[in-house]
Amino acid sequence: MNAGETGAGSVAPVTPREASPTIVWYRRDLRIADNAALSSAIDTGRPVIPVFIWAREEDAPWQPGVASRWWLHHSLKSLAVDLGTRGSRLVIRQADDSLDELRRIIAETGADTVMWNRLYEPSRADGDRRVADALRRDGLEVVSFEGALLFEPSEVLNRAGAPFQVFTPFWKHCLTRDEPPSPIPAPAAVPPPSNWPWSAPLADLGLIAPDDHQFSDHWVPGESAGWNSLDAFLGGPIERYGDDRDRPDLAGTSRLSPHLHFGEITARQLWHVLGDRRGTSADKFLSEVGWREFAHQLLHHFPHTADQPLRPEFTRFPWRTDPEHLEAWHTGQTGYPLVDAGMRQLRATGWMHNRVRMVVASFLVKHLRIHWLEGARWFWDTLVDADLANNTFGWQWTAGSGADAAPYLRVFNPTLQGERFDPDGGYIRRWVPELSGIPQQHLYQPWRRPPASSLEYPDPIVDHADARTEALLAFEALRRASP
Repeated sequence: MNAGETGAGSVAPVTPREASPTIVWYRRDLRIADNAALSSAIDTGRPVIPVFIWAREEDAPWQPGVASRWWLHHSLKSLAVDLGTRGSRLVIRQADDSLDELRRIIAETGADTVMWNRLYEPSRADGDRRVADALRRDGLEVVSFEGALLFEPSEVLNRAGAPFQVFTPFWKHCLTRDEPPSPIPAPAAVPPPSNWPWSAPLADLGLIAPDDHQFSDHWVPGESAGWNSLDAFLGGPIERYGDDRDRPDLAGTSRLSPHLHFGEITARQLWHVLGDRRGTSADKFLSEVGWREFAHQLLHHFPHTADQPLRPEFTRFPWRTDPEHLEAWHTGQTGYPLVDAGMRQLRATGWMHNRVRMVVASFLVKHLRIHWLEGARWFWDTLVDADLANNTFGWQWTAGSGADAAPYLRVFNPTLQGERFDPDGGYIRRWVPELSGIPQQHLYQPWRRPPASSLEYPDPIVDHADARTEALLAFEALRRASP
């Protein structure tokens, strides 16, 4: 099957050729188990050379941000250890172009087959087709596999043969399909070549920035760590997931998103693990996996949406440019406690609770009327789980410009959101320590505290009622102007 193709199906066995290794090209499938490319390479009976190439420019204009690079460094380190326990190793290279580097490794090793698991972001899919075509012209065998999603994007279409643009019918359709294949067990061994090509030290990739150390206080990347997180979630929180998932003050979510993004755990593995626990909470969690699937399907079918609105009328929306307000949002100094708590959690940990993500995103695009791309770029650089499909979908949903979008007239009230979803104030007090001693009745609106009380916390940079009115007027003007 050609790289970049979206059809499923079996792969014809490769005829063994002695001393001709198979290269397994790792990207965001940093795992041993349920890795079709690795498993198929082992099945050839020939030596296997696992390779990772850091060609950052190939992801332009969405090159991995600071937090993603930190995670990538530690995930690669974990993968190298896992391969080492199976008699193999991870060959690491840095290059401007993956094709050129693959050709170098092929020349060094005599490999005649290259295998990989497909990715679906626009730049990656286009790059895979280019690499596959070039290597085939060179006389190599190239095989690519499913691995990132539950279903291939070209296979999930509505009755008219078009992509779904509303989640509920999309997910109902997915649930009527044949189940994804069972996950592939981890191999006991990976046959090594007689001579290894040279490998760059991981540190030479420069993935770690000097101030990245704080992420280690909150995360452990890697396949084993991902399964530990899943086991902990299945051991208790999943039973309360339907009730607790919107509470940022509680440990009610799985926190598996970075493990999924880097392919340390697969959606297919989650599907089958949850298959034995079907019920209200497990089904609700599986539907969240479905939202991830939906986001990737949309980006595949509408690749321009990474930086352009799906609904073209939003190209005329009167966005504002306000560097001071944008900086206040970046640094958690908006004067709205729940918004500021979320933005500070993001800076400190590389992650933010999903309910709070919706609130802070709504605040940027509707209270401040700053373009959703400014928020998307900030999240891209600061989230350890920065995923182009999810990031694009989430911001366009909030802005009202995407598929299945929240109506623009839905303007989250950050005060009411705090009262409802952080009712005891534990989340706000943790991330906005200036408010730790404020009485509960003033926690969500500290600007209403008695005049005599002093507080090192800013007043709101905008008034909620005024900002909401202006946002609705802007949307109404856009609606009237649309043909």
